[in-house]
Amino acid sequence: MTYLELFINFLKIGAFTFGGGYAMLPLIQEQVMAYGWLTEEELINFIAVSESTPGPFAINISTYVGMEIGGLLGAFCATLGVVLPSIVIILVIAKCFGHFQESRIINGCMAGLKPAVIGLIAASVVSTGKTVLFPSGVSVSSVCTVSFIISALIFVGMLVLALKKVHPIIVIVLSGIIGIAEGYLFIS
Repeated sequence: MTYLELFINFLKIGAFTFGGGYAMLPLIQEQVMAYGWLTEEELINFIAVSESTPGPFAINISTYVGMEIGGLLGAFCATLGVVLPSIVIILVIAKCFGHFQESRIINGCMAGLKPAVIGLIAASVVSTGKTVLFPSGVSVSSVCTVSFIISALIFVGMLVLALKKVHPIIVIVLSGIIGIAEGYLFIS
């Protein structure tokens, strides 16, 4: 039953999420937590690994979650579920591209979806940021820890690099190196 649950849940996520992998995060988080498949910290780790490995984020995260829940078959079910709606939609759009391109309904739909996608991504950033920066909850003592200060400095530094259009690979490698140094030097 777990395999069917993985497939159906990731099929729903793939079918109802527009805007790429990051827009999927709230739905993935909701489903994973509702079924008790992962802890929030485990999900954050999977998000970090999914972002740091080659390939589309949505496929990476669904594959990692599926693998953790149901092994190789679980990874296959979750990944198939998340990509199947996109494959079907892309095939339909490719077949009817000329009609869709001029459709006022489609253009209106896209105009409404764009801000919603930004909102979903922002919600993911806030939720993930809370877990990463405040794992024990928001308090004065939590912002006075070495871990919080280093995490905040990494975030600000990487944000500056990203805004300056430094290549994402460099940003990922630098943040990984700094994270390893933090773990080696400050976490016992």
